[in-house]
Amino acid sequence: MAQPQYDRPPATNPPTPAGLAGGQVVIASYSSYAEAERAVDYLSDQKFPVERTAIVGRGLSSFEQVTGRLTIWRAAAQGAASGAVLGALFGWLFGLFDWVNPLISSLLLALYGAIFGAVLGALLGMLGHALTGGRRDFSSITGMRADSYDILVDATVAAQAGQLLDAPTAPGRGQASGQLR
Repeated sequence: MAQPQYDRPPATNPPTPAGLAGGQVVIASYSSYAEAERAVDYLSDQKFPVERTAIVGRGLSSFEQVTGRLTIWRAAAQGAASGAVLGALFGWLFGLFDWVNPLISSLLLALYGAIFGAVLGALLGMLGHALTGGRRDFSSITGMRADSYDILVDATVAAQAGQLLDAPTAPGRGQASGQLR
């Protein structure tokens, strides 16, 4: 017997170069997200119904930029910084709502919380780094990038969007300008 899938969204078809299943078509293609964003912003400035627009990244790939070596001391410093912020926030909240003692200032509790959080965060950072056993001795930032960014609009307003993007002061249609007219 099949179980109902309550936590899954309904299956939809992914965007294709010809458009979305809902009747959207590609009107422009740019090499950077900033260019696509600028074009949609221009359409918005021209009173175009941008709620009928989508920016779709094509050729997505994930990357991980290594930011440096991760030593036990750097792990302790990162843990101390995040622990101090969290401790200060909790200390301030305890003082703000008078949960500890009405005579103790919320700023003083925030300071105590920051100190306690920094010490605890440093210890947990050192412990976490030690438990990796040297398997990941670097820090990094992960992200996603695309080869190109297409602007899709509903087919019913595609001609209007194309005319707006082809105007002399408009950002143009990017890489696809010759293919989409």
